[in-house]
Amino acid sequence: MTIESVQFFADPCCPWTWNTSRWLVEIAELAGVDIVWRTLCLAELNKDREVSEHFRPKLVCSRRMARLLEALRAEGRNEEMQAMFTAYGTRVHHDDHDPGDDLITACATNCRVDLAFTTDAINDASWDTAITDSVTEAMELAGPDVGSPIIAVPELGRGFFGPIVSPPPTGKDALALWNVLEASFALPTFFELKRGRRDGVAFGSRP
Repeated sequence: MTIESVQFFADPCCPWTWNTSRWLVEIAELAGVDIVWRTLCLAELNKDREVSEHFRPKLVCSRRMARLLEALRAEGRNEEMQAMFTAYGTRVHHDDHDPGDDLITACATNCRVDLAFTTDAINDASWDTAITDSVTEAMELAGPDVGSPIIAVPELGRGFFGPIVSPPPTGKDALALWNVLEASFALPTFFELKRGRRDGVAFGSRP
């Protein structure tokens, strides 16, 4: 099986998701795979769960960022979604930027996304419906009991959580991991392969 396009459901506030995104962006170049960027807002996914106090500001920012991403998606602006995801993740995970509206607007300026469009989107709660729908779709493809990120091929009716990498592989190692994932999609009876994490997340080079 050769996969030419995947949908990437993700929340850029998650450091493990950030690593997966860096690997997948490299695979897009190395293997010619198209990435359709989707939201998997952790604020929505965890809305009925207790979360630690220090993580709550990230979740608030996560929802507001997801509103902007959904507004871009509604206009078919996939490349700008990728650019915003990259700008956001770089600032949060490599530069330790505090979450908040100033972070989102800084990313928008960097990605040449109109600031009026950005402000309207992050303050427009009507986008929360699209956020919920995206989470629901991701869970239908790869759930239950999964989180961010999910790589899915909707035409096959399924997706996978992960892969979780630390740091993200590059070059031939990146391709080797892609070959594993591609083969997994070819097996509808395959569900899970996991190794426990003992250490904290390690990032690759700053984009």
